[in-house]
Amino acid sequence: MTAIFIEAAGWIGAICVFTAYVLLSTGRLTSQSASFHILNMIGAAGFVINTWAHGAIPSMALNIVWAGVGAYALFRIIRNHQR
Repeated sequence: MTAIFIEAAGWIGAICVFTAYVLLSTGRLTSQSASFHILNMIGAAGFVINTWAHGAIPSMALNIVWAGVGAYALFRIIRNHQR
């Protein structure tokens, strides 16, 4: 059961990152869109789970930073929206 969760997390992460990229590239989202950053954060979280379980520490570290960048951007979007 755990192995299925780990693989599902990785696939969901990949789908989220890919979807964010496609939507950005086709102009359906902008880099200032909360949806873009949420998709990237969910994707990075899925990758963190999957890469940690497989011992891919450099990839895991990159995705932790990736999620942090998304969280910071989302924080700025929300803060600017409230003003």
